[in-house]
Amino acid sequence: MYAVHMIARRMPKEEYGIFTTLLQVVSLMSIPAVGLQSVFAQQAAGAMTPEHERELAGVFRGVLRGTFVVWLLMAAAVVALRGQILAALQISNPAALWLTIAIGLAAVWRPMMQGVLQGRQNFGWLGGIIMLEGVARFSGVLLIVGWLANFAAGAMLAVMIGMILVTGLGAGLCRDCLRGEAAPMDWGRWLRRVVPLTLGMGVSIFMLAADMVFVQKFFSKEQTGFYAAAGMIGRSLVYFTGPVAAVMFPKLARSAATGEKSNALMLGLGVTALAGAGAAVMCTLFPSLPIRIVYDQSYLDVSTPLVPWFAWCMLPLTLATLLLNSLMARSQFAAVPWLVAVAAGYGVTLYLRHGSFIQVIQTIGGFGLLLLAVCARFAFRPRSSPNQPRPV
Repeated sequence: MYAVHMIARRMPKEEYGIFTTLLQVVSLMSIPAVGLQSVFAQQAAGAMTPEHERELAGVFRGVLRGTFVVWLLMAAAVVALRGQILAALQISNPAALWLTIAIGLAAVWRPMMQGVLQGRQNFGWLGGIIMLEGVARFSGVLLIVGWLANFAAGAMLAVMIGMILVTGLGAGLCRDCLRGEAAPMDWGRWLRRVVPLTLGMGVSIFMLAADMVFVQKFFSKEQTGFYAAAGMIGRSLVYFTGPVAAVMFPKLARSAATGEKSNALMLGLGVTALAGAGAAVMCTLFPSLPIRIVYDQSYLDVSTPLVPWFAWCMLPLTLATLLLNSLMARSQFAAVPWLVAVAAGYGVTLYLRHGSFIQVIQTIGGFGLLLLAVCARFAFRPRSSPNQPRPV
């Protein structure tokens, strides 16, 4: 995924800015489905009997149909507002937007398949399809952008090909959920479970992706490519530690279902803190190195000073994301209103405070620390014993 930008850098700066912005838009489009991966991971982790497996199959098929309707509504809204969206994101070729809409369907369906694999702790295939998407995206960008057209629409076509490929493969790996006997789906019960998960998990995605959309709107399109380059390096710290959360989630979900204790959270938090801090120190000592590896000389002057800021300001968000995953895995939904409040404050602040690139990055760091504090408060607070009366 990261190597894609070694080819995408050949685009004009304004087209590269649009491409990276649309990648973050795809992430934001997946928010309605982000709870799906968590729910299916929880349900698959707890599927210990044939009856549980039938319930899983029933939910899988019902949600597959329901999310298609949600995607149609999202697509219709984008088509209706296409003029405003194209102007706000400074998109010159509407084809890039139409491809992004098509990618949205795979972005809604893919988490379901990955959730089942994650819950079953089938990390070999889960990691395999994630790597396959990276290979497919890189190959597509190499062919379409490197040889045919150096524009954002071509790069988004490559993204769509990779997403469709892994979604189809994921469906094949979960084919037992698509055929055979399935229990009826209780939509009311399921929505009560998925809505808080969607809101909670969506917070981390919003805080990771929203800044690029605001930058694309408020800054000159000739400059956004420089911010995007430094931003991809900062965001890679979060992606780099993502597998820790992916492995930790089903283990905590199963321990919550069985009542067994697990040290997965502390182990994951320690590994993430050490890896993230080490990467941030390297970015501080050698800020131009990641720019030189991926981008050409024209990015150095503007992007290099932003790299240390991004590295340290993304570190709290990285740790907060891990703690947020642990809260959702253990169904500690009391934290959700506070998490949403932090994300809302973050969005409002980005809208009102964007005088410079550094100012935007500082906003990421400040609200990342606030999110980390909220997650830590709920993750490590003492839990009442079931035999003790709750305080009034």
